[in-house]
Amino acid sequence: MLEKVSDRVAVRSILILSAVVVGFLVWFIYGRQTSGYADHAFVETLPLVNCSLNALTTVFVVIGLLCISKRKLRAHSACMILATASSALFLLCYLLYHYFHGDTKFPGQGLIRPVYFFILITHIITSIAVVPLIFTTLFFAASKRFQNHKAVARWTYPVWLYVSVTGILVYLILKQYTTITA
Repeated sequence: MLEKVSDRVAVRSILILSAVVVGFLVWFIYGRQTSGYADHAFVETLPLVNCSLNALTTVFVVIGLLCISKRKLRAHSACMILATASSALFLLCYLLYHYFHGDTKFPGQGLIRPVYFFILITHIITSIAVVPLIFTTLFFAASKRFQNHKAVARWTYPVWLYVSVTGILVYLILKQYTTITA
């Protein structure tokens, strides 16, 4: 069925879906009040869980790249599905954290402050860009349009790696300068 969808319709649909997803995330994180129940023990563990899921995503993307370079197509496919699943699970846990806790303010001063905000801002921008890239890459793989898949994946994997690695860095820096308990 996916093979019958034109590239143009697919990409347009993916861009619309991505805009809706990103719009929802911006509203959810910045446009509403938190629940006020940040004292739950599981909320305190979510930053570490999110960091771990970002690390898993990084590992799956890197192994997936190694597999495709060795023409291990099934292993590549499995790794990329696992990377997508760990990213989706990250997003769910991230939303849970922001639902209960809201933003964590960065109290660091000195040189670390601009470094942290550079990492955070580029992380946010690339995390927005990676949404349609991942959807498009997955669509082309699922519809067996492997030339298109390969062309988009060349852009997707470095952005995806940047997002997952900088997500880890954001956690580690915040952990160092705040009272994140996880």
